[in-house]
Amino acid sequence: MTHMHGQRGTIIMDRKKETIMKATAALTENYKNEELFMPKNDRSLPSRAVIIDVVKELRSVIFPGYFWSDSAAKTFPEYFAGYRLNDLYDRLKEQIEIALLYANPDMEQTEAAEQADRICAGFFEQLPDVQQRLLKDVQAGFDGDPAAKSKEEIISSYPGLFAIYVYRLAHLLYVENVPHIPRIMTEYAHGKTGIDINPGAVIGDFFFIDHGTGVVIGETTEIGRNVKLYQGVTLGALSTRQGQQLANVKRHPTIQDNVTIYSNSSVLGGETIIGENTIIGGNTFITESIPANTKVSAKSPELVIKKPRTHVEASNVWDWEN
Repeated sequence: MTHMHGQRGTIIMDRKKETIMKATAALTENYKNEELFMPKNDRSLPSRAVIIDVVKELRSVIFPGYFWSDSAAKTFPEYFAGYRLNDLYDRLKEQIEIALLYANPDMEQTEAAEQADRICAGFFEQLPDVQQRLLKDVQAGFDGDPAAKSKEEIISSYPGLFAIYVYRLAHLLYVENVPHIPRIMTEYAHGKTGIDINPGAVIGDFFFIDHGTGVVIGETTEIGRNVKLYQGVTLGALSTRQGQQLANVKRHPTIQDNVTIYSNSSVLGGETIIGENTIIGGNTFITESIPANTKVSAKSPELVIKKPRTHVEASNVWDWEN
């Protein structure tokens, strides 16, 4: 019996070894033949983990007292902010430099370092403005959601505000043409919240996303002030069949000031404009412009309501015809 177990174990180990050797050889061949694998010209991609850490830690600077346990934030606010920003500046600058070098194989290290420092300086100079804009977004959330018990609740727990926070950071880098990093930021928020805001979108003050799951805001979307979106709203393109030929073309709609779009509605197309003070009802599909001061709703489907059944057998309790 012991001998049989030994033979069986040997067979299993041999199968494992043979399988791994074959898979390794095939994967190695794929590595050689596919240019997407392995860094180009010995240059690395920016670190997703580092970028996410920067997003997380900046949140504690933008909203002190909520996401970082540090008494210095209250006792010595200048020390708290300065210490954290000094560290985050260096980490973000390094990732921007890496991203620039990877995307531009002919760029020299010194040029990438200078550009990264200039971009990083501009980014941190704008953080106070981003903070003020986010406070306006918090106010919009509080004013627009009767279920909100406080502004603190919105800051600490609302997924819509988190997605907007990450977008507002990423957009600063997007407009500077920083490769990779803006999308890493917003896709991190997408994974956390189910809200997909492309960093290229232009979004005004007092923006609020209620509930949020399934919201999609495309790259060339323009959104004015005091706009509110509910879950499942898509601000998208009519068609992407032409692929990269549509890059840098206005593909997504423009939403003007004081517009509310209710759940599961789609507004599509680069020439589509939703005029100010308009309400778009739920479950609508819009591919043409809507004038200002308009209310749009989809025709309600016909409901079929049957009388209650008097006798229900266990076998047919879910049978529609019974």
